[in-house]
Amino acid sequence: MRRAAILLLALAAAGPALADPATPPAALANTQLRDPVQEAAARELMVTLRCVVCQGQSIADSDASMAGDMRALVRSRIAAGESPDAIRRWLVDRYGDYVTYDPPFGAATWPLWLAPVVLLAVGALIARSSFRRGGR
Repeated sequence: MRRAAILLLALAAAGPALADPATPPAALANTQLRDPVQEAAARELMVTLRCVVCQGQSIADSDASMAGDMRALVRSRIAAGESPDAIRRWLVDRYGDYVTYDPPFGAATWPLWLAPVVLLAVGALIARSSFRRGGR
C-alpha cells in the first residue's frame, strides 16, 4: 500500500514536467526573421496577442509551446507578405476575441469599455459632493 502511494505521488509530481510536448519547437518560434522590418512588424503584432495557455502573457513573452507555435505562425505569415491586420483577424476568428488584448466593442465587451467611464463619473460626483460639504 505504501509503495502504491509513493508511486502515485511520484507520478503526480512528474505531471508538470511531462506536460510540454516532446516535439521540438516550430522553426520560427524562437528564431527572428532575417529582414529587420518584417521582424519588427511580427514583434509588434506578437506583443498584442495573448497566449491562450498562459493567459497573462503575450505570445512574445510566453514560454509555452502553444505560444511558440503562434509566434512561428505570425513570423511565417509576415515573411509571406501577409499584413498584421489580416493575421490578427485570422487568429481572432480561430481563437476568439480573447486572443487579443484589445477586444472590439460589442455586446459581450461593452462593460469592459464603459466601466472606466462610469467609474470616473461616479468618482467625480463623490468628489464634488465632498467638496461642497467641506466648504460649508
